[in-house]
Amino acid sequence: MTKFSESSDKHFAKDIIEAASNQSKAWLKFIEQVEDVETNIPTKYKELISIGIALTTQCPYCIEKHISLAKEEGASKEEIAATIMIAAALRSGAALGYGLLAMKFYKEESE
Repeated sequence: MTKFSESSDKHFAKDIIEAASNQSKAWLKFIEQVEDVETNIPTKYKELISIGIALTTQCPYCIEKHISLAKEEGASKEEIAATIMIAAALRSGAALGYGLLAMKFYKEESE
C-alpha cells in the first residue's frame, strides 16, 4: 500500500518542475521573495508564523522545513509548542465560525 506524505516524497518535486517549468520557476521565485527577503519581522518569528500556517494548512513538508529553519534561528521547544497551541486554538475557532454558517443554513432550510 502506498504511504502518504513521506519526507522522501519530496524527490517528486523534480517531476513537477520539469512538467510545469514556467509556473514552478514563478512559484519558487515568489516563495524566495516572501521567505528570504529581509523584513521588519525577525527571521525566527517568520519561521514560527510559518509553522503555525503549515499546521493549519496541514502541509507536512512545510512543517518539516519550517521546524528545521526555526531551530536554526534559535526557536525553543517552548516557543514551538506555544505556536502549535495558537494554531490549534485558531483552527478550532475556524470550526466554530463555520458552525455559525451551518446553523444559518439549517435555519434558512427551516423557513
